[in-house]
Amino acid sequence: MTLGGSTPRGGDAETAPVRLPAMQDAVTVWMDVTPEQIWDLVSDVTKVGRYSPETFEAEWLDGATGPAVGVRFRGHVKRNQRGPTYWATCVITECEPNRAFGFTVGPSVEKGLNNWRYELEPNPSGGTDVTESFRLKDALPLKVYWALLGWARGRTNRNGMRTTLERMKAELEQP
Repeated sequence: MTLGGSTPRGGDAETAPVRLPAMQDAVTVWMDVTPEQIWDLVSDVTKVGRYSPETFEAEWLDGATGPAVGVRFRGHVKRNQRGPTYWATCVITECEPNRAFGFTVGPSVEKGLNNWRYELEPNPSGGTDVTESFRLKDALPLKVYWALLGWARGRTNRNGMRTTLERMKAELEQP
């Protein structure tokens, strides 16, 4: 039997694999600007509060003043826009100017629980396709959490990513 669904067609309830909701997702929004215009918004974590519905502020740690692989920062999060409110330490895992910015949520790369990423791809018709994505670490406690609450958290993350990107788009495309 599958979680959250029926037995696969032709499958037997005793032998059918258990299907869990994907522990990752992505949202892409086209913006009528260049990757260079978008880069500062996705890579300067101190600006996140202008766009994210959950992370309302962030600050660089350890004397850092900008993005680079290995740099740590922390974000101030109001989970589900209601609470609890907490600080989450993050580590930048990818920093390719005008192309890709990624980080893991956790005190170190090894202890990261959730990886977030922005990808900037020039669109052949003009402008840039901006993709925000997340991927949870493949760990048993997260699999259990996602099996139980993934439907709700996945929807919250998807809506939050779309809101973040739409807010960036609105700011960048204003005359």
